[in-house]
Amino acid sequence: MASTLRTPPRFVPTLTTVLEMPAELAAAEAPHGASTAPTPQPDPASAVALPPTAQLSQAEIVSLEEQLLHRVLQRVDLSLEERLSDTVSAAIQHQLDAMVPRLRNEIEAVLRALVIEAMAAELSENTGSTPASSA
Repeated sequence: MASTLRTPPRFVPTLTTVLEMPAELAAAEAPHGASTAPTPQPDPASAVALPPTAQLSQAEIVSLEEQLLHRVLQRVDLSLEERLSDTVSAAIQHQLDAMVPRLRNEIEAVLRALVIEAMAAELSENTGSTPASSA
């Protein structure tokens, strides 16, 4: 009896969401004199787990898959925008970090060329002139 109360290892999947029992299954398990009127769909939080021996029709399986997909997409949507923003920011920062040294080298080369051209122009204009002060 003590072995059934053991906590499973953390990598073992555990049931965290309880699914509702389809109306057809509930009617099949109900006593023969019970009413089989359709019941409204309860919210997923109050649903119960299906018995492991339950046989589901293809339509019921598709319905359960759609419910599961919808809930999974809701959970993904909550953190998708935040994670995408973090990922894009990290990628942009990485590209900027790689680009800064190249930009620095390019800017230095352009400035060096401009200074050389300006100095050459200034020296060529002033080569035949007299010194500014002759005292």
